Amino acid sequence: MKLLQLSLVILISLALAPTSTLIYARPGCTDMCGKIRIPYPFGIGTGCYINEWYAVDCNSSTPYLSAINNLELLSLNLENQTMAVNFSMNSDCVDTIRNNSQILSVDLGESPFLFSREDNKFTVEGCGNAVILDQGGNLVTGCSTICQNQTTNQRDDCYGINCCQTTIPYYLKTYSIDTTGLQRQSPGGVCGSAFLVDEQMYLPGRFSGQSAIVENTFVPISLRWTLRLEEIGERDCSSMARETLYLGNGTNNESYKCTCRPIEEGSPYLTNGCQGVSISVGVLLLVAIIFALYKLLKKTKDKRQKARFFKRNGGLLLKQQESADEGIVNKTTLFTAKELEKATDHFSENRILGRGGQGTVYKGMLTDGRIVAVKRSKIVDESQLEQFINEVVILSQVNHRNVVKLFGCCLETEVPLLVSEFVSNGTLYEHIHNETEEFPMTLNTRLRIATEIAGALAYLHSVTSIPIYHRDIKSTNILMDDKFRAKVSDFGTSRFVSIDQTHLTTLVKGTFGYLDPEYFQSSQFTEKSDVYSFGVVLVELLTGERPISMTRIGEHRSLATHFMLAMEEGEGMAVFYQRIVEEGGQLEVMAVAELAVRCLNLNGKNRPTMKEVALELERIRSSYVPFGHGYRKSMYNGGIDEEMILLSYDDDMTSTSMT
Repeated sequence: MKLLQLSLVILISLALAPTSTLIYARPGCTDMCGKIRIPYPFGIGTGCYINEWYAVDCNSSTPYLSAINNLELLSLNLENQTMAVNFSMNSDCVDTIRNNSQILSVDLGESPFLFSREDNKFTVEGCGNAVILDQGGNLVTGCSTICQNQTTNQRDDCYGINCCQTTIPYYLKTYSIDTTGLQRQSPGGVCGSAFLVDEQMYLPGRFSGQSAIVENTFVPISLRWTLRLEEIGERDCSSMARETLYLGNGTNNESYKCTCRPIEEGSPYLTNGCQGVSISVGVLLLVAIIFALYKLLKKTKDKRQKARFFKRNGGLLLKQQESADEGIVNKTTLFTAKELEKATDHFSENRILGRGGQGTVYKGMLTDGRIVAVKRSKIVDESQLEQFINEVVILSQVNHRNVVKLFGCCLETEVPLLVSEFVSNGTLYEHIHNETEEFPMTLNTRLRIATEIAGALAYLHSVTSIPIYHRDIKSTNILMDDKFRAKVSDFGTSRFVSIDQTHLTTLVKGTFGYLDPEYFQSSQFTEKSDVYSFGVVLVELLTGERPISMTRIGEHRSLATHFMLAMEEGEGMAVFYQRIVEEGGQLEVMAVAELAVRCLNLNGKNRPTMKEVALELERIRSSYVPFGHGYRKSMYNGGIDEEMILLSYDDDMTSTSMT
């Protein structure tokens, strides 16, 4: 690949380098005079031009047309068949003083040159009017100026005030200029002038304002050169065209013109004169082919790399799992890397929602308009890929109102990308420890959130076909949606993804302050480990304290230990959040505290299950809320509807059987 890139750079350099094969002059003749190119049919020196009219003398690096009064040659254009020359222009200053009239005649004689009607303008500078006449004395064109009390050389335009311009209607061989009506602005003022001039080279005011003792200057005029068929010779012309040039009075001049094709350069009047750039075109074509090949190879390499990542990240295993299990209703969506790059603006820093030990989460928008959270893990543990894929398949089927929905994943990147629904109102941790007026954390709200979390975990533990253990329950992994409902996130994946050790995280998966001491000692994670972590969240809701605090001393730094010691000493009310104590409901608060103590039992076997926790929280909540709550009637009718608690779906969702 590197060799291909180097070759591409070399070929581009060759293509852009100037070629030395372009032919503009006959063999043995030079095609440059100073900075001006002299292409054939013109030529410098004997035998280098098509006929004597096209002979060019190069004196002091300046070209002159020797056959027509040594006119200085300013430029040559093969495509337009024109040349710009410096013509002498007589000033009217002296004669104006005498008789206020002058006839200026210009004649190209028997030469094959004409005054170009496309490029030249008849221009009058001064005060009054002047006309141009053809050889027979017929009026060809003319224009008048309006006098104004300012000098003409101060203008930068030519629109009728002290200066006017007009076109000539046909090609001229000879012409005369009558300046009878042209005069100075005032005695001692600037002189008036009338002349034919190349429009592209004309600057208003440049040729007026001559002193009274100066009788001439020069103006650039464009001449059209013509050739007869017998002068060109068909064998020497690359591509020939005939043109009819109108000379006025019903007369025409036939001229033949040679041209090169658009991709060619050189003189078309020479044999093989238009083949100069073909080599460069060939090189450019070769560059285009190699560049296309480079892009194809790069695309193939990228495709193979994606296929390798897909296989390494368990893509084939995922396909096998889904095809083997006919009970799977919703297949796991496999996103492409390109889709997620577009969704996250190429994983822009501006799209980052949060960073953690497991990876980085980005906000994105899919092509169908869904707002999603894209989690890019740091490192994948290949030894746990089978479990990871199993979990992805199962979580894709979960459709619980208090569980963040997993939409799918991308396995064709270096590390797997998980795509889930975007939850907009931050984390439970933020609302507990940074309470706002918009969302006050009342006792009723805390009980509702606790019940929602417990119901979601109970569902994952006991309703799904394969139990799902979260392994990292904490308030930062509980998200709040736009209706401030709790949604459990980041479940089931932390055990499959290696995470860096931080001051709050051990090599045993979990977070200090929430980690089950029994799991920490044995490395054996059970459903009761999730129960312990939930117990810490429950204490957070009751006390408003952080799970680890540097303001507390010794073993009291751990919120769980601090709470358990307070409960053992009968001082539980002292550690509860003052606001919920003031709201009343002390019996319900103590009931929740007793439930938290059971969840935090150091012996996992003595802890309740999440299903039991969810049922108990619902009973406590029902006893606190006003009569008429949706669950209270069922309690009075003999108990809580367990099915309702565990399968708490949105009204517009259809539950998916996990049995």
